[in-house]
Order: sequence, then C-alpha cells, then structure tokens
Amino acid sequence: MEFLVYHRDRPGSLSLRQELLEAHWAYMDRFEKELVARGPAFTDGGQTLAGSVHIVDLPDAAAARAFAFDEPNYQAGAYRDVLVRRWRNLLGRTMWEFPGGREGGHRYLVLGLGAGDPVDLTVPAGRADELVAYGPLLSDDGSGWLGTAALLQAPDEAAARALLTVERYAAVEVYDWEFGGRR
Repeated sequence: MEFLVYHRDRPGSLSLRQELLEAHWAYMDRFEKELVARGPAFTDGGQTLAGSVHIVDLPDAAAARAFAFDEPNYQAGAYRDVLVRRWRNLLGRTMWEFPGGREGGHRYLVLGLGAGDPVDLTVPAGRADELVAYGPLLSDDGSGWLGTAALLQAPDEAAARALLTVERYAAVEVYDWEFGGRR
C-alpha cells in the first residue's frame, strides 16, 4: 500500500532540521526500497523550507504512521504537523523513473484537499511526461477519496495549480519541490 506523508515545518525550525540532516537521511536510507518519491517543499519561490514529502510503499496504515512519527525531525519537534494519507500511484513508477530526470525545470508539490465528490481520478491527458508522481489521496481502507496529490514539472505555480480541477477542492496547496535524497 502506498502512502503520502507530508511533514509541515514548524516556523523557525530550519537550524534544527540542518542539525538533524544526517539523521534524517540515515532514517530514510532504511526505507530505500519502499520510497516512491521524496523531497523538500518550499514557499517564497523556493526560499523558505515548508516541509518534506515522502511517498512510501508500506504494508498498512500503522506502518505508515510509524514511518511518519519515528522520523528524527518529527521526534525532535521540527514539524508542526503531519499529513498521512493512503495514496494510489496512477503512474506506476518512482521519481527515479521520471522521464524528465532529476535536474532542470521547475518542480512542484500540489495537494488538493478533497470536498464532495471525487475528481481528478485519472492521469490528466497529455501531461504524463510532466508528472513525477500523481494519484488520489484515500482513507486508510482505500474506499474514501480525500483529495489528490501530484509532484510535477511545470513552468510556474499557476500551471502547477491548473493540473487539478481547483474549484472542486476545499483547498489546493502548491509548493516548490525538489528531488530529495543524499546530495
């Protein structure tokens, strides 16, 4: 089962995150085979760290919560909250298989938080080559639609936001994003 885990940074936690960088990477190394995608998210045009997204394939919701809450930055108080949602990989690939590669272009994390009837349940026509990851956010048992999440390459934030049917969501969050992992 795949899960999207988004740790949102606590304001003023950058120095703590920097102190724990090696511990964070070592923790993620333990899940190398389970990771579908990962990386930091930013606001202010890529200037301010906003959080970290990890899409991970784990046995169940309990394992996903353990992954999220045992993470060193979370344990140290660097995050203000954590979003853990079951996720379905509609592209069937990892970020390392993204045809656009690791470098070049602007990358974004788009989180559409659901309200009402499900929407955006299929890969948008003609955009698969821009998508690093795409799929619905689901309830723990997979039966309820809670939104949509995407990692993509786009010319700007407006184009990234336009990936979703924005008016059908309670909220849509867009962050600058980059491929994660050891440098």
